[in-house]
Amino acid sequence: MEKVSLTMKELKRVEVIQKTVSQEITVLEARELLGVSERQVYRFKSSFKLKGMKGLIHGNRGKVSPRRLDHEISEKVVKLAKGKYEGYNDSFFTERLGEEEGIRISREKVRQILRKQGIGPKRKRRHPRHRTRRERRPQVGMMLQTDGSRHDWLQGRGEYLTLIGAIDDANNEVPYALFFPYETTEGYMRMFLEIAQEKGLPLSLYADRHSIFQVERHTPTIAEQLNGRPDKTQLGRALDELGITLIPANSPQAKGRIERLWGTFQDRLVCELRRFNAKTIDEANAVLKKFLPDYNRKFTVEPFDKKSAWRTIDGIDLNKYFCMKYSRVVENDNTLSFMNKKIQIPSTKTRYSFAKAKVEVHHLIDGRIRIFYKEQLITEVKTIDEVQHNKSGRLREKGCIINKSYERIPMQP
Repeated sequence: MEKVSLTMKELKRVEVIQKTVSQEITVLEARELLGVSERQVYRFKSSFKLKGMKGLIHGNRGKVSPRRLDHEISEKVVKLAKGKYEGYNDSFFTERLGEEEGIRISREKVRQILRKQGIGPKRKRRHPRHRTRRERRPQVGMMLQTDGSRHDWLQGRGEYLTLIGAIDDANNEVPYALFFPYETTEGYMRMFLEIAQEKGLPLSLYADRHSIFQVERHTPTIAEQLNGRPDKTQLGRALDELGITLIPANSPQAKGRIERLWGTFQDRLVCELRRFNAKTIDEANAVLKKFLPDYNRKFTVEPFDKKSAWRTIDGIDLNKYFCMKYSRVVENDNTLSFMNKKIQIPSTKTRYSFAKAKVEVHHLIDGRIRIFYKEQLITEVKTIDEVQHNKSGRLREKGCIINKSYERIPMQP
């Protein structure tokens, strides 16, 4: 005789149906005891009369599920997890299986397969802490959170790099990011220039108290006291001129959105850089350029307000703001010193000589040098290397030789 194992729920069902068949209780009473419909009680009675206790067991008991994953696919998933996609977290690995390998299974199934093979999770879940929630900004462009993350992004295949990026507080979009050797003013200016050209100007910027953004002093200097305002860094000055409010954060948790972004990038982007075997900063930026649209498509959320707060830059020369600005006094020979070199200032229609004039030198992030007098451009040099000493001790600039007395002498053809 075939043995039938029953659960406690099924034992109760057998007992109630037996009493129903023997007319000890009514169908209505059985319905209440089993918590099923009256029609279902009649089905149970019919099955019990035909098959006995076995008729009250679920029909799929002992059968292989038609949705069961093939053993070959499971083996392929494990092989990919140990090889091509080693180090990917469960969610990212599941996405790549569907997009790159054509294996479309759920994240939970992937998790079960990997754990069964002894492949543990990439990161352990930490116990949550109680924090007060800060609501997102309602519109995109109202506030960007920005930071730099220095990390072994290339995992020993190249030098340590710093990833500089920004995230929109309203919808989690990353408008731009780039790899740079270090966290520098030039790196941030390059990023903000790209964002401004693509999106526009944000209303505010949320950043840490890095010396790139603001000057940290306990006591003001004499110059600050005379001016009645604190000194600004080059980036702080650019943001102020463009009307972008700088909001300093007092802790990493305060700008948690950008900090969590780095956690995601150090998880996912590192794997992509390894998969494409990036070894240099240029190769890393090329992978990042492909990675960002995919990230934004998956992680961007809908803002509370569909309107945009990005400010347009029509007719604005952004190079006038995103640059290094220095004040210089022109010498009697119409030259000025900059980066240990002399730059000759030519005469203009409005002024023949600029001797003793106070000018402003703009060093653009693309290397160009512009010199302004009362906000009017008077000369431009493509790079500082255009002005360099030759072996005879003379200076060369724009097709002219400048002798020791800095007289412009046309060069012989």
